[in-house]
Amino acid sequence: MASVVIMPKQGQSVESCILTEIRKNKGDKVAVGDILFAYETDKASFEEESKVEGTVLAVFYNEGDEIPVLENVMVIGQEGENIDDLLAGAPAAEAPAAAAAPEVKAAAVQAPEITVHESAPAVAVEGKRAISPRAKALAQKLNVNLAYVVATGPEGRIIERDIEAAAAAGARQTPLAAKVAAETGAIAPAAGSGLAGMARACDLGKAAAAPAAAAPAAKGKDVLESGDDFEVRKLSNIRKVIAKSMQASLQNSAQLTHHLSADARRIQALRKQAKKLLEEGKLDVNITLNDFICMAVIRALKKFPNVNTHFLGDSIKYFNKVHLGLAVDTERGLMVPCVKNADDLSITGLSRQLKAVADACKKGSISPDILSPEAATFTVSNLGNYGVEIFTPIINLPQSAILGVNTIVPRPKDLGGGVYAFVPHIGLSLTYDHRSIDGGEATRFLKQIATEIETLEVEF
Repeated sequence: MASVVIMPKQGQSVESCILTEIRKNKGDKVAVGDILFAYETDKASFEEESKVEGTVLAVFYNEGDEIPVLENVMVIGQEGENIDDLLAGAPAAEAPAAAAAPEVKAAAVQAPEITVHESAPAVAVEGKRAISPRAKALAQKLNVNLAYVVATGPEGRIIERDIEAAAAAGARQTPLAAKVAAETGAIAPAAGSGLAGMARACDLGKAAAAPAAAAPAAKGKDVLESGDDFEVRKLSNIRKVIAKSMQASLQNSAQLTHHLSADARRIQALRKQAKKLLEEGKLDVNITLNDFICMAVIRALKKFPNVNTHFLGDSIKYFNKVHLGLAVDTERGLMVPCVKNADDLSITGLSRQLKAVADACKKGSISPDILSPEAATFTVSNLGNYGVEIFTPIINLPQSAILGVNTIVPRPKDLGGGVYAFVPHIGLSLTYDHRSIDGGEATRFLKQIATEIETLEVEF
């Protein structure tokens, strides 16, 4: 019996994924464990393995398509097996476009051809807007928000090329967003926070009521415009997410940064001790300076619960556990994975968890759920390895604060008895939301982090 392969749901917040690579095409033999296709969310990449053996009988999408989660992607069965009942529920094949319309990719599985001319008098009415049957079918397939489609057909009717232009301009929405909008009357934005600017259900109500004009279609896959001495490329999905979240953070919060340094001799001594134990085979994890700093931050957060919070506008969410976010630089962009219940971990356990989530980010296999800004209660961003002496980190909203860790530099210090010497100091930059935390409390918390660093005690 034929088996349907669906687009997996990676995390509760993910509504659709982009099909990045098809490894098995129609007619290919498949064994259990073979990679069928690769796909990605806004920040992570995954591969789908076959659970059955057989032959690929149908593939419903092309590489680059954005597919709703739990949607059928392909069918695997025995050669010659009848799968008409499965094809009946497959995404509709695209009809040939008019000569003047932009090129549209053909679906891998062709449904029985039904000829419908754009000049036909029968039209479907979507709200108060007239739309041709072919255009309506294409809008449903591409998840285009009809409120942002500019009609160019006879008597103001939406025709197929209008849907194609709107899709190219980014006026798309997830199936869930379309369903919620239809049920509630909420307005979906022309460009949302989903993959490739697709409007998600959480974006509803953020748009202006007036339809936006369609933008010119992109030239090529990534290049929008080029000249003799320049090239304009469209943003990657992850860069769009980073740009929106950073801008929203600065626009929607009252951020202030305090800077302070801590004597780093204690954590440097612990680092030497851990390195020696690792060389002797008594430790199986390489504990770094950043691991010790994160442990100090966790202990400071337990003493300042007002910082271990989310600011929600008219309320504050207090957490009993520390879910620590760590900023990780990857080839695809900045990611902030979260280590849940970090306050329950030993220094070796914390080091393992921090390395595990950082490696998963770099490999593109991180779970979207622990990348959500709501997953962490506080974030650490360490630029010390790059030699940065001072910087102003941006809060990962709705978190109330973020700590920036700077490089270690020698500074003069009174050692007592009239003796001064240069000792290593590590710079700390705390950015906090003044709506959630007062300046005095933020200063005391930052000082507590410094104290924890200078007096840190751990068991290996």
